[in-house]
Amino acid sequence: MASLCMGGCDSSANSASNVSAIWGKRGLSNGKFHKPRAMTVDGNGMVYVVDMTARIQVFTPEGNYSHEWQTPTCEQGRPTGLSVDRRGRIAIADTHYFRVLFYSPQGILEESATIGGTHGTGAGQFGFVTDVLEDAAGNFYVSEYGVSDRIQKFSSSGEFICQWGEHGADAGKFERPQSMAFDSKGNIWITDACNHRLQVYRCESDKGELIEVFGKQGDGRGEFQYPYGLMIDSEDRVWVSEFGGHRIQCLDSQGKPLLSWGKAGRNPGELANPWAIAQHIDGDILIVDSGNHRIQKVRL
Repeated sequence: MASLCMGGCDSSANSASNVSAIWGKRGLSNGKFHKPRAMTVDGNGMVYVVDMTARIQVFTPEGNYSHEWQTPTCEQGRPTGLSVDRRGRIAIADTHYFRVLFYSPQGILEESATIGGTHGTGAGQFGFVTDVLEDAAGNFYVSEYGVSDRIQKFSSSGEFICQWGEHGADAGKFERPQSMAFDSKGNIWITDACNHRLQVYRCESDKGELIEVFGKQGDGRGEFQYPYGLMIDSEDRVWVSEFGGHRIQCLDSQGKPLLSWGKAGRNPGELANPWAIAQHIDGDILIVDSGNHRIQKVRL
């Protein structure tokens, strides 16, 4: 296994030797992708990927195609966020239909659990939904952009609790909050994609309390170009995929850069608009290499 490059590495140090596997290529048949956009991994190591066909394809930990299903309709657009809740359901940010859908791992829709479905700025209404995340108490957080750049919080039964954020560049405001993840303290990290930064909130109160803001637009360590994907590992390291920067960055829990990996390109170890990131059950990093229509499995 390649050693973790501490203290910050630039993309010139990248090598295809870090790539332990590549899943998929461009296509519409089983195990192939058309611009994959989101990914999640369940407790059994099964990997769920959604692409521009609105298919959710499921893979074994070894990367073998298992099965798939499709969202009810996709003429207006495709989902951009996936997560697994505490009950093992697959939560889907059905972006252009202003809702969150819940499926069994086999692809059975639980219609009664759907959150939202109405376009608007009111409580429980949505713009373009980007991600959904469950906390330890069973509450759901939903990020959105468009008519409102905000986070809404719902109970386990889908009842509105609170919201925070609005469109803007000041701290506490968002321009396309794209992905969310919890650290071990229960704080929620959010990729504020078009502001090229991360925002961190404490969620103990009825509304999110801003703790920290990390990053700005740029190509340096700790800077970002459209951060889209977000994952926090068991050591509270924060992993970010940069859609515009064609790389992966890893930060510690204080926002200090630890690693930078990837550069623009088509070869193994190179990236084209990486949209999402997750951790494989064996500890490797899975990257949704969207523009290359594949998943890269990387040891870092």
